[in-house]
Amino acid sequence: MAVSLQRKLSAVPEQNRELKNQALQNQALSIPIKLFPHAKGLDLPSFASEHAAGMDLMAAIDAPVTIKSHEFLMIPTGMAIALPHGYECQVRPRSGLAAKHGITVLNAPGTVDADYRGEIKVILINHSSADFVIERGMRIAQMVVARYTRLDWNEVAELDDTARGCGGFGSTGIAAK
Repeated sequence: MAVSLQRKLSAVPEQNRELKNQALQNQALSIPIKLFPHAKGLDLPSFASEHAAGMDLMAAIDAPVTIKSHEFLMIPTGMAIALPHGYECQVRPRSGLAAKHGITVLNAPGTVDADYRGEIKVILINHSSADFVIERGMRIAQMVVARYTRLDWNEVAELDDTARGCGGFGSTGIAAK
């Protein structure tokens, strides 16, 4: 952490501990990124707005590619990343492509594990009745880098009881008439 941020945070009154923790959690994480030759000239993934959670991924293709109606294709991004242990990269659909054209990420969210060093590719599916053309540099998906928790299973004979209990799909919604 930068020394100047540490000094600023040490001056925060103790009653503002929650804000202090949020400031620490929102520090930028430096991630190594490798660009492949077919990504030359494309922008690095970036946030489209100040508070965006996802960074746009671009199609690193040499020529336009058509995703036919109700078919799917794997589109390269021309990049690989080295995430630190305890982090994952989630590849998610772009809402505009989904809402306007029926294009989404087939395995949403796709997961890039911390130990994967190959090229990130996006599996896009066309749910519309019209073919859709992907152009070089088109923003095709978004990626969110997030921490995850490893766990160990603790097998038990019974689980603790809750108000919901075994109520499954729709059990917490409005009761049917």
